[in-house]
Amino acid sequence: MAMATFRRLWLWWRRRAAERRITRAGWIFLAGTVTVGTAALLTGNNLMFLVVAAMLAMLLVSDFVNRLSLAGLELDLHLPEHLPARQKLPARIWVRNTKQWTPAFSIHLRGAAGSVVSPLYFPVLPGRAVAEETVQVTFPRRGPHSEDAFVFASSFPFGFLERQAPVELRRRVLVYPCLQPQPGFEDLLAAVRGDLEVHQRGWGHDFYRIRPYKAFESARHVDWKATAHTGTLQVREFAREEERLLEIFLDLEAPGAHREWFEQAVDCCAFLAWHTAERGRRLRLRSQEFDLAMPAEGDVYDVLRRLALVASAESKPVLAPASSETYQLVFSARDPAQLAEAGWSQARLVGPEWFAPARRSLTGPEARVLP
Repeated sequence: MAMATFRRLWLWWRRRAAERRITRAGWIFLAGTVTVGTAALLTGNNLMFLVVAAMLAMLLVSDFVNRLSLAGLELDLHLPEHLPARQKLPARIWVRNTKQWTPAFSIHLRGAAGSVVSPLYFPVLPGRAVAEETVQVTFPRRGPHSEDAFVFASSFPFGFLERQAPVELRRRVLVYPCLQPQPGFEDLLAAVRGDLEVHQRGWGHDFYRIRPYKAFESARHVDWKATAHTGTLQVREFAREEERLLEIFLDLEAPGAHREWFEQAVDCCAFLAWHTAERGRRLRLRSQEFDLAMPAEGDVYDVLRRLALVASAESKPVLAPASSETYQLVFSARDPAQLAEAGWSQARLVGPEWFAPARRSLTGPEARVLP
């Protein structure tokens, strides 16, 4: 019974001690209090006893006011709906003082270890008041995040003790892969975009534009109304009807030595999907665990959500292309011969060496499959 009581007291003391931190000024003040108290005991001077009592009273008042200042504080955090990794994003923080009359002074708000929110400082927060601030948040990696640990801290009024009050927000968010260009991403995008350009000059059935006539062109495409209006020969151009589908295959088979490359490959897939959606192109993203067509089965955010949760795995068989009519792009660490046997002989392969500067120069048709 006595041991159980002692253990409860010990745990209570440790929890209370963790909420307080003696500052440098506090240690100096304690040293001065001990010095004056020792002198009062040695000399028996009543005035020095009064000084010691006043100094101890200051410590007690500091602790009481500090605790009162942190009481009744509430926190709310509003994040953007879409969160890409490694990108500064604006977020809104609301701090409410629920006390009726008592203000809160000198409040520091900071996240726990590894927090994505920058620290904030509120000089004073009146009773029943709400303070709203915009902060920059940056998530270092993709995947689910739980930003639920914050700390209110204050050393008011004398700066001798810093009291901390932890706050928990039960909230989970999903962070997309990084959408910022990285080395090699824009070179690959330019190569793919050049091969997939469909709304270029052609003689299809959908009207594209009217332009001036060029020498040796067929006269059957001359627009006589526009010619009469401008006084010079004008030609009607049409856009091609067929739009080639971009098929991206993300191979989840990535040994431990290629885990860093796999994360780059996921970011590159997200980068390509984002810019493909901006241009209104069709895309099909495949792996051994999911198959998603955009925009037929979902938008670009559905693609990013899948990429946010994807993880490398072992002993995953390579899949065959969905169609021979698609433009095929493969992210894989396998042997190119193995991919060719599976049907990816016409695909552009992005392997572990692709993001090296010496390999990024191979963007022409002769680099369809890289050895």
